[in-house]
Amino acid sequence: MNRLAVKDIERSSFAASSVLVALGGNLASAEGGPRQTLEAALTMMPALGLRVRKVAPFYRTPSLSIYIQDNYVNSVAGIETALPPKALLAALHRIEALFGRVRRDRWGPRVLDLDLLDYRGLIVPAVGRRGPEAGAGPLPLALPHPAIAERAFVLLPLRDVAPCWRHPVTGASVDALIRSLPADALRGIERSGG
Repeated sequence: MNRLAVKDIERSSFAASSVLVALGGNLASAEGGPRQTLEAALTMMPALGLRVRKVAPFYRTPSLSIYIQDNYVNSVAGIETALPPKALLAALHRIEALFGRVRRDRWGPRVLDLDLLDYRGLIVPAVGRRGPEAGAGPLPLALPHPAIAERAFVLLPLRDVAPCWRHPVTGASVDALIRSLPADALRGIERSGG
């Protein structure tokens, strides 16, 4: 498997590469409901150097948050970009901000959430606090996404886009990760039509 060194994260001369990005949201934006917001975010990506190659179907997902909130709409996109990982993460945060994302509470309702899941198998260990104690701001780059193996709402659409994907650290296939989830992790998640 091709591994990039952590020092390469800063380089700006990467060749075009495939990456996986999770999309989610549960609040309306100027574009409409959550699904319309996700679709509009996808159409904005090429202007920032992100070529969308494949998009999973949308899933309706119940909120897992401590906050009472509306269901989410989730998907995963396979994209190509020449941006290095840190610049890509900054571009994703810029798109979120353009759609009105305000980071107040970790796991609170949001108009748009774009998470960098995987960048060509690059491994960048998570540093600093995670979870509620991390605060509301954006977290530093960590690859693969630290919670990817625990989130059915990410793994199901990820399998639609990249059925042969394997976790860069554990080597587990996406199917094995889905099978290892607790039964209640899949409860209420529905693939939406159209």
